[in-house]
Amino acid sequence: MDLGSMGFLKALLVAVYALHPSFSHAETAPNYSFVHESTTAPPVSYHDYIVVGGGAAGCPLAATLSETANVLVLERGGSPYRNPGKTDKGNFLLTLLDPSPDSYAQIFITEDGVYTHRARVLGGGTVFNAGFYSHAETEFVKESGLDEALVNDAYQWVENKVVFKAPLLQWQTAVRDGLLEAGVLPYNGFTNEHINGTKIGSSIFDVNDHRHSAADLLEYADPKNIIVYLHATVTKILFTTQSVRSRPRAIGVIYEDAMGEKHMAYLTNDSKSEIIVSAGAIGSSQLLMLSGIGPRSQLEPLGIKVVIDQPMVGQGMADNTLNGVFIPSPNPVELSLLSTVGISLLVNYIEAGSGFNLAPSFGWISKFLLSILDQ
Repeated sequence: MDLGSMGFLKALLVAVYALHPSFSHAETAPNYSFVHESTTAPPVSYHDYIVVGGGAAGCPLAATLSETANVLVLERGGSPYRNPGKTDKGNFLLTLLDPSPDSYAQIFITEDGVYTHRARVLGGGTVFNAGFYSHAETEFVKESGLDEALVNDAYQWVENKVVFKAPLLQWQTAVRDGLLEAGVLPYNGFTNEHINGTKIGSSIFDVNDHRHSAADLLEYADPKNIIVYLHATVTKILFTTQSVRSRPRAIGVIYEDAMGEKHMAYLTNDSKSEIIVSAGAIGSSQLLMLSGIGPRSQLEPLGIKVVIDQPMVGQGMADNTLNGVFIPSPNPVELSLLSTVGISLLVNYIEAGSGFNLAPSFGWISKFLLSILDQ
């Protein structure tokens, strides 16, 4: 499954995580009464919905579901609010390349030697990404069979909370002018729409360079109907069958807390109850396979009981290709992430940031980044 074919995941992100520029928000970290460490979780609990992964999809989805149902969110990482400054724009590179055991971005190397990251924090990748926001392509929404009116409502729901108009200072202005001179046309000015040409978009960084992630969207949740456990790693989805010929039905999950203790979370008997796996492209496939849903040829040699033989689960994973150009400056350059983006007819994306100090005095991060670039 390459990233271009991940229709369901992208559709979910489109429907629940979109951003807009013209709102002013409080900068204080929310104090969620329903967020707890998983070590405090009971051995067994029951819920209408169990959401595995509190990231860009899981957080807004759980908040919406909590309006009418009892929701459990299981997030394998910690809280981004314990050290809010860590996610500010000026710390972007430090946070992205943090190798510590409890970092927000878990660095790993693929079997073919590519450096990449997996999110492990409430809010997912929105806690450490470059913060640029754009609506999905209109054709993609139509081809996915989504209700366009509902998609636009979802945009507004999120946009009221976590998005701001991206600044256009010296560097990003130069990027804009360069793209237009290079023929990345037309110039679309400021827009959140996904259209070909050069455009100015939105950001999840506010005017003071503070980040606003998907975790902020939990402010919409009904605190009486939701509980979020941190450092809760789901190891298996539990299934049952009514008869030999019936399809297996998910009934619960097993998860481990930070001390390695196991907990069980089950669905209630409501016919609409569901387990929603929103653990990212890698984590979701991994959990399905550990639970017995995947290629029989791979699961049986590992001693995993096959629940459903699904040959394509976890197969053909691929990341976006990237070509980077780094330009050292003899003089200080303003700090900027992404405001200006060029989108070509070949679905190529051109973007640029500035102001990152990669001098030798920067220590381990300079050496680590160079090892990645040397690929």
